[in-house]
Amino acid sequence: MAPKQQFVDASLRTHQGRVRSNNQDFIAWREPADTGEEQRQGWLYILADGAGGMDAGEIASSFATERTLHHYLNHDELDWGPRLQAAMQAANLDLREMSARNEGNSRMATTMVAVVISGNHAYVANVGDSRAYFWRAGRLKQVTKDQSLVAQLVDEGAITEEEAAVHPRRNVILFSLGSERMPRIDLFEVRLEPGDKLVLCSDGLTRHVNDEEIETVVGQQDTSEATETLINLANERGGQDNISVGILHFRPGGDRPLVIQDSGEPKKDSLTRGNRIFLAAYTFILALLESLLIVLVWLQLR
Repeated sequence: MAPKQQFVDASLRTHQGRVRSNNQDFIAWREPADTGEEQRQGWLYILADGAGGMDAGEIASSFATERTLHHYLNHDELDWGPRLQAAMQAANLDLREMSARNEGNSRMATTMVAVVISGNHAYVANVGDSRAYFWRAGRLKQVTKDQSLVAQLVDEGAITEEEAAVHPRRNVILFSLGSERMPRIDLFEVRLEPGDKLVLCSDGLTRHVNDEEIETVVGQQDTSEATETLINLANERGGQDNISVGILHFRPGGDRPLVIQDSGEPKKDSLTRGNRIFLAAYTFILALLESLLIVLVWLQLR
């Protein structure tokens, strides 16, 4: 008898917020079509929060996410956590190389939190201060650890949690993709039971909505309604940053759901044709410029 496929009821949404002029957050996922794909790649979900002047953060988050998907899906390693970490590190190098070829965007960087679900295990990797939470039977617990200055100060006992919430440097992150050659990428493993939920979010949510409120909303509403409610709450309280939320409901043996994105339309893969064309064209232009520079240097050295 063929193995029965697991199912994840997922809703991922992103919103520009009420203050920012563009959305530098990016969400993506790849769900298996059958048990064969599930055994090879699991269920993959990614949330990134870009940083940089002009549109650099928007490019950084989308490009790093696309490259993480590429590297992950093009390897068949079944040691899921290290495979996800390696894909993110490879994406980091790709982003740094792209930034180096484009001096105007040399400060491109992005946080990222990603999760792979295989069987009854979830493998969560993160860099920066985007978060993953674990919800079970009405209780919410943060899985990831913020790689931020204030989190480090709290750990060292220099400030309290309450002081961290209003600290003037609370937006300073210590690691990100694109900022250094080998950023620290933390890895966590969570054993899942039917009914468990994982919550992914950018700091645009947590600066306005606390953990107790997230716990209540996730416990009382289905995935689609909960993501919408949480984003609305953050916007009602100022929406000072881009806001992204993903809720993953582990439902083994249930009917296959479809992922819901911010538009409310069901999609299997959030990398749209437009996104793919933009990234492919951008990469081609940069490669062409690099080739021209090589030719010019060669001519000068003759």
